[in-house]
Amino acid sequence: MQQRNARYDILFEPVQIGPKTAKNRFYQVPHCNGMGHRFPRAMAEMRGVKAEGGWGVVCTEECSIHPTSDLSPATLMRIWDDSDLPVHELMIEKIHAHDALAGIQLVHNGFEVANYVSRQRSMSPSNMPTEAFPHVQARAMDKTDIRECRRWHVDAAKRARKVGYDIVYAYAAHGTMTLLYQFLMRRYNQRSDEYGGSLENRVRLIREILQDIKEAVGGDCAVAFRFAVDELLGKDGLEVSEAQDIVGLLADLPDLWDVNISDWKNDSLPSRFGSEGNQEEYISFVKQVTDKPVVGVGRFTSPDTMVGQIKRGVLDFIGAARPSIADPFLPSKIDQGREDEIRECIGCNMCISGDYLAYPIRCTQNPTMGEEWRRGWHPDRIEKAGSDDNVLVVGAGPSGLEASLALCKRGYDVILSEGREELGGRVVRESALKPLNEWRRVSDHRVYMLSQAANVQTYVDSLLAADDVFAMDCAHVAIATGANWRRDFSGVYHQYPIPVSDPAMVISPDEIMSGLRPQGKVLIYDNDRYYLASVLAEQLAEEGYEVVLVTPSADIADWTDFTLELEHIQIRLRELGVQIVCKQEVIALESGRVRLGCIYMGTESSIEADAVIPVTARNPDDALYNELIARKDEWNDAGIKTVTAIGDCLAPATIAIAVYAGHEYARSLDRAPEQAAFFRREVGFGGE
Repeated sequence: MQQRNARYDILFEPVQIGPKTAKNRFYQVPHCNGMGHRFPRAMAEMRGVKAEGGWGVVCTEECSIHPTSDLSPATLMRIWDDSDLPVHELMIEKIHAHDALAGIQLVHNGFEVANYVSRQRSMSPSNMPTEAFPHVQARAMDKTDIRECRRWHVDAAKRARKVGYDIVYAYAAHGTMTLLYQFLMRRYNQRSDEYGGSLENRVRLIREILQDIKEAVGGDCAVAFRFAVDELLGKDGLEVSEAQDIVGLLADLPDLWDVNISDWKNDSLPSRFGSEGNQEEYISFVKQVTDKPVVGVGRFTSPDTMVGQIKRGVLDFIGAARPSIADPFLPSKIDQGREDEIRECIGCNMCISGDYLAYPIRCTQNPTMGEEWRRGWHPDRIEKAGSDDNVLVVGAGPSGLEASLALCKRGYDVILSEGREELGGRVVRESALKPLNEWRRVSDHRVYMLSQAANVQTYVDSLLAADDVFAMDCAHVAIATGANWRRDFSGVYHQYPIPVSDPAMVISPDEIMSGLRPQGKVLIYDNDRYYLASVLAEQLAEEGYEVVLVTPSADIADWTDFTLELEHIQIRLRELGVQIVCKQEVIALESGRVRLGCIYMGTESSIEADAVIPVTARNPDDALYNELIARKDEWNDAGIKTVTAIGDCLAPATIAIAVYAGHEYARSLDRAPEQAAFFRREVGFGGE
């Protein structure tokens, strides 16, 4: 085993948190995962793998303390009563098995919840429309409600201590998401009693709850306070100057400060809009005000950046949510001198979409995330090959690269053939666009790891035909040739071609990503609803083009609302002068003009444009696969046992799905079809 680089020793120093000691400075802060109380075994195994990977502290997601804070349909954790404790026991056991501390983030969400299951009325510091159910108002809390809220926190803290947690949180971060933060905000707290008005009054409930929790857990648990120091709203929100006063008022009350910026879209800032360590300028004051340890986040993936933050006195703990998802073994890799093997987070926020859409977490970089229990997939180990067969992988995009890497780790001899001059496929082309530069990490990691493997032969500029495949003498063939963007405007909204009188006006996204540039005014048609149309608009606008972005949806790139990008995209494009036209479909292209129709009334209008880029749908590049299937009677003579289409070649989708498909192929190669498709289901664990 390699030795740790001495300059990273500081990362592995133990740190005291009240009555507890963390074995190192790696701290998985609370993060949602789309599993929670509905998929408790999957959630627990995922957290346990983090602990195994070397994180000194591993925390839950938000954990609701009472039915008046019912987060349904989100699938987070609950600690309403003792019947919830088996879920927590399961997780804590997994974490403690690897000598890590287990933390629980207690939460009441105030007016942010609709209480769909419990059917309780939402509560708020003042009368306020509910965030999730806008035609119903949350009721203003009276003194009895406040006393009850304090009791709910105490009861939850006692249960947390009883079940074995080491760290218990009070939570006032991420903007409107938490009741305690709502009490801090003047715009939500319009009270005139001792809990409203002055800053001291607005902080009162937080102080009381922190004191209550400390008394409830005694010396058995550390007490943490998660606090957002800036909402980035200027005078309309909490600013650093007021946050400094809040930290001063509470400085030594919690055993640990977990600090960030608000709201979630700024805290988990997509890489398209911010780099590693971007929160330092906002949170660095906290350690100057308190003697208690401080943890913060910044999408940290570089150990040098981590060391720098600690040595400069910014943080005591390196907090992480997304980097711990992309690589649960990040701490161990640094400890073992394998930091060049870290699977770095790309900041795409695919992980966050699971929380919004209530499905188990997934990750573009880490295909095993969420599958640790369901499919028995481990991020740093993989079962040995079931035979001596060799494998040909045709296409080195995200699916082909991941399949090759997982196959070679299993011990298979792999031939990887790529028709272009560079490995990486769509990842390389898309990451050449400035907003997506960091997404290149998907290919860079896999290309590097493959370069270290002795059982992989890699060929570029090697476009294979069917006869070439038959001549390769490989038992298994994976076709990962990707997909190409359509030029005929077929897509989600209208699944048919549209009339184009001047085909020269149409430029595909693939041509733009290959360096072709239009002449004159550009119209981009977003019928894909994810990121690419807005990225192309941003890129071309920055290059000086006049850009119009048209979509039949109610908003451009509307699916990015689930990845916390939508608002940032709207601001960026408007700053760049991009004209945005929503709820309009492209009807036809005429010379120098695009005819549009209202999606509701059919009313027609037109926009002048010299070039049109349709970002609508993609066609699988499956010609080679189809020919090999058609010539199946020749397989035996060529020694071929299986031919499989994977990734975009099978069905175009996200990069995350392509990576997953490559990994799934490699894991399933020597299994029967029914075994390959099997995953364990959460049956019989109680719940509702």
